[in-house]
This record gives sequence, C-alpha cells and structure tokens, in this order.
Amino acid sequence: MDHFALKDGVMHAEDVPLPRIAEEVGTPVYVYSRATLERHAQVFRDGLAGVPDKLIAFAVKSNPNLAVLKVLQRQGYGADVVSVGEMRRALAAGMAPDKIVFSGVGKTRREIAEALEAGIGQFNIESEEEGLELAELAAEMGVTAQCALRINPDVDAGTHDKISTGKADNKFGVPIDQAGQIFGLLASKPSVNLRGVAVHIGSQLGDLAPLERAFTKLGGLVTSLRGAGHAITHVDLGGGLGVPYKAGEHPPSPSEYGEMVARVTKDWGVTLIFEPGRVIAGNAGVLLTRVVRIKRGLNNPFVIVDAAMNDLARPALYGAYHDFVAVGPNGAKMTANIVGPICETGDTFAMGRDCDRLESGDLAVFRTAGAYGATMASSYNSRGFVAEVLVDGDKFAVVADRIEAGAIMDAERVPEWLA
Repeated sequence: MDHFALKDGVMHAEDVPLPRIAEEVGTPVYVYSRATLERHAQVFRDGLAGVPDKLIAFAVKSNPNLAVLKVLQRQGYGADVVSVGEMRRALAAGMAPDKIVFSGVGKTRREIAEALEAGIGQFNIESEEEGLELAELAAEMGVTAQCALRINPDVDAGTHDKISTGKADNKFGVPIDQAGQIFGLLASKPSVNLRGVAVHIGSQLGDLAPLERAFTKLGGLVTSLRGAGHAITHVDLGGGLGVPYKAGEHPPSPSEYGEMVARVTKDWGVTLIFEPGRVIAGNAGVLLTRVVRIKRGLNNPFVIVDAAMNDLARPALYGAYHDFVAVGPNGAKMTANIVGPICETGDTFAMGRDCDRLESGDLAVFRTAGAYGATMASSYNSRGFVAEVLVDGDKFAVVADRIEAGAIMDAERVPEWLA
C-alpha cells in the first residue's frame, strides 16, 4: 500500500495534489510520502516479530536522501552503507554508529579508517585481502574492528543478472567452501573481532526459495565454525525482498519472509541483521514529469516527457518496468512509446505501453520510483539533477534542491594553457 491516489480526479501524494508540487517546484521531481515510508518500515519490522534479537539496517544505496533517512531513524532503523559518503549521511540523519553496517567490495584504506574512527557497529568483510588490511589499520589505530565475513553461497537469486550478488561468479563475498579457512585466519588477528557471517544474494527477489537455500547453507557454516571453536554471535542476512512494479505481481510479504527466517534460524542463537531497501522505499516515491509533446510514430505515438534516463536509469539499465499514469486521467486510453529527451535510443521508458491518454503539457508519474531513482541519477546530456520533495499530510518540503546544469558547469575549470 502507498499514499499516492486519485482524489476528485487528481492524483495526490497523501493530501497534497501533485499539480501543486509541479507548479511550485517544477518538473521532473521526485515525490516521497512520509506516511508510506513509515508504514513500510513498521510492516517490515512487524514481519520479523518472530525474530527475538535483531537489527534492521536500511540499505542507504536505495535512497540516501537525508530526510528519508531521518524518517527511518525515527523508526529505530540503522543503516547498511557501502561508502563513507553513505556512512556520513547515516550519521548526519542521527543513526547511531553502532547501528551502521559497512558492506561493499571496494572499501579504501581512507574509508576504513574513517569508519573505524566513527566506531561503526560492523564491517562486512568481502575478502581475505580486505580483512587483513582492516586488521592492520585497526591495529595501527589501537582499536578493535567488529566484523562479519561475507559469504558467497553460490545461490542463483533468480533476479536480473545485474542485481544478482550470490552466484559463484559474482564479485561479492568469499566462496563458502573457503569460508572456514579464511575465517580462521582473520579471527586470529587481535585487532579484529570476527563475530559472525553475512550473506546477500540479490535484489528484487520474487521467491523465498533461493533465500531459504542460502540461509540454510549459512546455518550449516555457523555450525561448522562453532565446531572449530569460533564464537558466532551475529549473522547478517542481507536484504533483497522485491516489490510489485506492476499489477498482478505478488512478491513475498515481510510476514512470509519473517516466518521463513524465524523457522530457518530458530536454533542459531544469534543477533540477526537485515538490510531492507527497496521494500521500504520503492513504493514510497514517484517521479513526477510533464509531457513535452506527442510525436507521431510508425506504429504508436511517442509520448516525450521531460524526465529522462539520467533521472530514472532503471529502464535503460535493466529494462525495468515502471507503471506510467496520468496525474489527471480522463478515462481515455492510448498505446504509446514513453520516451525522454536524451539523445540515446536507450532513453526509453516503455514501448507499446497501454496507458492513460496524454496531451502536451499534461502531468504524469512513474510509480514505484522511491528506490534506485534519484540516487542513480547523472548529468548526462548536460542536464541537471532533479529536485526531491517529501510530503507529510497536507504539507510538503523540498528535501533536495534542483541542481541546474549551469551549477555543474560552474564547478569546471579551463586551464590557463587553454585560455
């Protein structure tokens, strides 16, 4: 459920009509609903009621906006981060350092040092080499790093190849058949408290079976590591639950996921860490856009909108589907190609899509754009970055300014020898 619905024939975000936002802020613009964020955060937490000891760390990469993070911090969430920039955002939003988990395969020495200084709750070590470097830096700084070893369970998540992370040929984690040896080596370092293991097999998962296979493998590893004398107190189960992008899709609910997790992990005796992202933020946001013009096409007309692949990259990157609807539908329908203004054929949101009939100047939204939307934007074609808005009941605030192309150009320099 989200809080984007028609009222008196016009789409609202909670109690704010979207045309008001378009008039005051301009288009394209991302619009987030506080009520939806809070509801999803609560539903996910309630789904894990059967898990007695847990930390829920929002995947900041899915939506790093400070206002969004603040909403989730007030819900008691921590943060799963993959860069120092994301860590700084989590801290700025008030998230406690001990609720921050640092994942990612390419942590630099500078990033590791800053995270150690901040006293974050856990590093998810992605390789033997990273673990040794972390142990060396922690020893130099006179601190003990709290860590888990990320395992690659060689489980196909059944999702898009670009967002699958748990197969043997993916770059993430250490092979499960080498985990015992690597764990023993890193656990011997006095500056590292290797307290557990971590796994994450992919994003936008529509089936719990791959997750259960991965978790079952992980449980076997926990038993083996304990048998070797290691104390395992924490297990990070990652994230990845999918959301419905179109009618008829029914990904597993948080309650179904929570029941499976409670069943599989009931004898582990650990603190479980979860990293939800899309399932919290995806349906809490839309990308509001305006039709530039309608162009005749060979088979279907082209609906050219002012949003583009630099604003919402998922369709160009993954062939991803986003529902496209009019803000003020009149009941008429059309079949059209939905495209943006960028000089790339890839700047196409949909081909042959059945949608509301639109004319030049009409407003429309791409739904389910609250995750992996603004955060993946670029300035390609010398376009600026779109604004972001958070709605709260009958009021809204701009929570990220529109950055015009000229401001980006102002940060560039022509060297004297070219002047």
